[in-house]
Formats: sequence, structure tokens, C-alpha cells
Amino acid sequence: MKNFLSVNEVSNIDSLIADALAYKADPFKDSALGNRKRLGMLFLNPSMRTRISTQIAAKNLGMDPIVFNVGQDGWTLEFEDEAIMSGNTVEHVKEAAPVLGKYFDILGVRTFPSLQNKADDYSELYIHQFIKYAGVPILSLESATLHPLQSLTDLITISENWNPSPLFRRRAGGEVKPKIVLTWAPHVKALPQCVANSFSQWVTAWGQADFVITHPEDYELDEKFTKGATITHNQDEALQRADFVYVKNWSTYKDYGKIYCNDPEWMLTTEKLAVTNNAKIMHCLPVRRNVELSDEILDGPNSIVTQQAGNRVWAAQAVLAELLKSEQ
Repeated sequence: MKNFLSVNEVSNIDSLIADALAYKADPFKDSALGNRKRLGMLFLNPSMRTRISTQIAAKNLGMDPIVFNVGQDGWTLEFEDEAIMSGNTVEHVKEAAPVLGKYFDILGVRTFPSLQNKADDYSELYIHQFIKYAGVPILSLESATLHPLQSLTDLITISENWNPSPLFRRRAGGEVKPKIVLTWAPHVKALPQCVANSFSQWVTAWGQADFVITHPEDYELDEKFTKGATITHNQDEALQRADFVYVKNWSTYKDYGKIYCNDPEWMLTTEKLAVTNNAKIMHCLPVRRNVELSDEILDGPNSIVTQQAGNRVWAAQAVLAELLKSEQ
């Protein structure tokens, strides 16, 4: 693995999940792997779980993580090639990235979409410019269109919680796939498609689930991420016999970055869970209580959102270990 931007860099998803769970069982078993190695973490937008979990993961491997908030602590960066820098940008990525490549052995980058120009956001210019000029492995800490560390975490959490009984397996005639539902939820502002895109991409690539996406009309995601999933505008129908329900808001993709529908009826409640297979509820956090998810869900026995967030450490540790091994 030379870089980690999406599921496309992963040769064996199950193996990576197993590595993460092994680190969860024994966090310091490879504590010398990153000895005398530095991880740079560049944040162009806010973060809590990604920032802290990746720092912990790096330290577990013996690395020295250094965090840099680009917008607050450094010069405003220019990413366009051949730009005439007579505006607000002070330093070009052509200079910044190779210098950072000399400081760090792995460079983590977190960017965020503008939600103004779809072509610009979906080109992933920022993170690709770092790949082009840094000269060291690039770890996506979230990009304009994808959040791969979150999605790996999600599959780790599903794997931990999916354990149908032997009787159920026999009745089903052998191996049983969980039914996973990604459902759109209301929100007070337009949010990017990153988490929804990435989760869809990872689940379909994993190929070990019955995967359904449900959302209001006009909230279709980019088909390159959802191909292989069943898509419906009927949430009640989608929730039937679900084993896992992933709740997430996203703004429109075709008419980019808009909010057309904010129907509170799309908020998940205990009543709606009655048609599921006692489904476990997931969310990437932060979550707007009683907007995206009700208190009764978040505080109830079906919520695994804090377990899911805790697993961010092990996802990051498994990926960092792969990047370090690739450089040996």
C-alpha cells in the first residue's frame, strides 16, 4: 500500500479488518514498527475523532505524530498549477508538500469540499497535489469526496457485531449475509457526501452484505460509489429485516450541495426499528440529537455509535502499519 485514499488501495479488506481487530486485542504488539518514524497530520478543516484516534494509533506503533492546522497555524496554501498568486494565498503546495515530505515519513491530509463546485471537489485536487509533490505516502484523513478511515472503522464494527446463531445459519442454508441499510437523515445545513460515498464504496467492495441505500428523491449519490447497492426512496421498506442501520445526512449531488428536503419524518426512531431484525444503529459522529437521530435511539441498547468511534484507533493503526511495512 503506497497511499491510502480509498478502498481501491486495499488488496484484502477482510485481512485489514483482521489486522485492526488484532491491534484492538493487543495495541502495542508492533510498538517498534514505527520507531524513529514521524507522521505529519495536516488539517484544513476541523476534526476530533480522526485527529485523536490517528495520533493514538501512531503512538501505539512507536511513531511520533505531529499535528498542523493549516488554516490557523500556517500560510494559506495555493493548489492550482500556474496560479498567479496575487490574492490571499501565500505558499504554493509545490513548495510546501516536498518540504513536508522531508520532515515526515507519512503525511496525513484532511480536506473538505466547498460544496460550491462539484467538478472542483470531485477532482480531489488538494490531496492529489500532495501525492504529486510530497514524495512520501499520503494518508487520507478525509477528502472532498471520501472518508476511508471512517469506512474501514464501520466494517470493523459491523464484523464485531455480526454473529448470527448457528440455528439461524442452518435455517438460512449456510452462510448468512447481514442486511445493511444506509439511510439519509435530516440536518440543519448542507453536508458533503464523503461518508455516504465512502461507506457505499467499501460495503459494495466488501461484497459480504445485502446493502440498501434509502433517501428522499433527488438525493442520489454518485453511481460510481453506489453501484451494486439497492436504492429506494421508501425508508420503511428499506428498514425491513435490517441488521445494521447507518444514519447519515448528505446534500444533493446532481444539483450540487443543496438541501431540498428536511422532512423530520426521515429521523430514525424506536418505532421505525420495529420492522428491523433488532438492528444495530451506526453514525460517524458528531450527531445532531433529535434531528438526525432521536435521544431514544442514541441512548438505547441498539446504538453502537461509541463502539464505532472507539474503533477509529484500530482502523488507523492497521492502515499506518500497512504503509510503514510498504516502506521497509
